[in-house]
Amino acid sequence: MCKKRIGVIFGGRSEEHDVSLASASTVIRALNSDKFVPVYIGITREGRWKRFWGTADRIEDGSWEEAAEDLNIDDLREQIDFALPIMHGTYGEDGCVQGVFEVLNIPYGGCGVMASAVAMDKQLFKEALQCRGLPVCKFICINKEELAESKEQAIDKIKSEIGFPCFVKPSNMGSSVGISKAKDEQELSKALDTAAAYDRRIIIEEFILCRELETGIIGNHNPQISGIGEIIPSDEFYDYEAKYSEKGPASKLKIPAPISEDDSLKIKRLALEAYKAIDCAGYARVDFFKDKENGRIYINEINTIPGFTSKSMFPLLWENCGKSCSEIIERIINLGYERYYAKNNR
Repeated sequence: MCKKRIGVIFGGRSEEHDVSLASASTVIRALNSDKFVPVYIGITREGRWKRFWGTADRIEDGSWEEAAEDLNIDDLREQIDFALPIMHGTYGEDGCVQGVFEVLNIPYGGCGVMASAVAMDKQLFKEALQCRGLPVCKFICINKEELAESKEQAIDKIKSEIGFPCFVKPSNMGSSVGISKAKDEQELSKALDTAAAYDRRIIIEEFILCRELETGIIGNHNPQISGIGEIIPSDEFYDYEAKYSEKGPASKLKIPAPISEDDSLKIKRLALEAYKAIDCAGYARVDFFKDKENGRIYINEINTIPGFTSKSMFPLLWENCGKSCSEIIERIINLGYERYYAKNNR
């Protein structure tokens, strides 16, 4: 059997560049060497594509660029059979790199351009779910232009429609980058500036005293769903530092989450509905809030390239279901080929 050349795409211009390196190194180590030949394709912080010959350790510690050669994207089709993007955040998880593979006619793992773009954009995602009658927390959106015209007016709008405390987020960003909790006008003003540094569109959500629950999905037309895990944040919320930093008290993951059977069934049903609502494919992680006061469950977001680090929920959820990381990656590759052949009527 001819082994497939799997192009593991990592790095990128995103703020989550380092997380991508950690995830990609895990994926590389998990690839079944009897079936696949890994081809390391790195993208620098400046956006340059490079071919790397080396070890997963050098990818993980960030020294891979020293031994990498420039790569012409036009030559990518000749070097790999399949692309496996392990890039978090903008330019990797938002449909951009998926568009490159579509143009080059390279099969790839995970969601397509549209689902990736919609899931990454918090505003579009929530509006899409609202149209399907799926539960999301109350939110409003503003942009940099509105802030420039009158920050005071924007703050007044947030106060009247959302109130305090509230969460302020860049609309297009992952891994909780640029997110702040604001308890008063002064904190809100600072939070808006922080979010605006990452995106011109900003989403403001109501604060819900909640439990944070997550589940994993793998599949195309008939997706499978994992059990449900819970995040116990070490701080007020599960921010970037809590997810990936080794400093300070660590957030805890409970797998499986201690929830009722009714809640478990409801979360799984909603996860599958949301997955299908934006036409996800391959795999994703779906995140939820469960209100501690009234028990209501809200869909928070879909992560179309969830982390594969040692602290990442997605592979741990499937491991709890008896699926190894190697099995997960092979399934994602097979699903990518399935979608590619179906799209091309082969």
